[in-house]
Amino acid sequence: MWDPDKYLTFADHRARPFYELIGRIQAKSPRRVVDLGCGPGNLTTVLASRWPDAALEAFDSSPEMVEAARDRGIDAHVGDVATWRPQPDTDVIVTNAVLQWVPDHAEILRRWVTELPSGAWIALQVPGNFDGPSHRLVRELAAGAWKSRLADVDLRPEDAVLTPTGYAELFDGCATDTWETTYTQVLTGEDPVLEWITGTALRPVKATLSDEEWAAFRADLAPKLREAYPRRADGRTWFPFRRVFAVAQLS
Repeated sequence: MWDPDKYLTFADHRARPFYELIGRIQAKSPRRVVDLGCGPGNLTTVLASRWPDAALEAFDSSPEMVEAARDRGIDAHVGDVATWRPQPDTDVIVTNAVLQWVPDHAEILRRWVTELPSGAWIALQVPGNFDGPSHRLVRELAAGAWKSRLADVDLRPEDAVLTPTGYAELFDGCATDTWETTYTQVLTGEDPVLEWITGTALRPVKATLSDEEWAAFRADLAPKLREAYPRRADGRTWFPFRRVFAVAQLS
């Protein structure tokens, strides 16, 4: 279960890659713009403002996120990225921090290329820090002391996403712009990295455990994250966060 309030705790940090992503989309007057994985809709409203004359589709797999988006006036619906098919007038697809959750999403992207009209745009952004301590420590804990409870939980592996070159090759034949950026997020609080990943990477863990188990898991993980991401004397914590971007216009 996704928690929109927890997700929005770091709304400013999470929004910056979105703005950098859509800044590379040069569509002038798209007929239909689709936000796949719209979350609580706070960024979908940006798409509506940029292209006010376009039909706007918004989907998310989480009913809680869809409800939050609807509260913002977005006509959002529950849907699955893996099975979604574009309508004939779809000129822009935006998928922001979503495809890392979808196994074999490369095949889905290849399918979209064949189904979209000429000139359409695909813009994606995915986190690229699955080999970082924040994610590696979770996997190690789940495979160790918590194996009996978490062995079957889907924790994303190190190769959950492609490199920028990998996405460029996937969109071979399109006008493609791929890149990566590592943001040094400035976090504050007692366990800021733990709070950050609670809204995303730890969601499957929290959904599996009881409240008591969840508290115990957090207690096991917190000191490991504090060691990996030490708090400075001024109370701030540096959290390097790599993001991978790809924008492709179909020929």
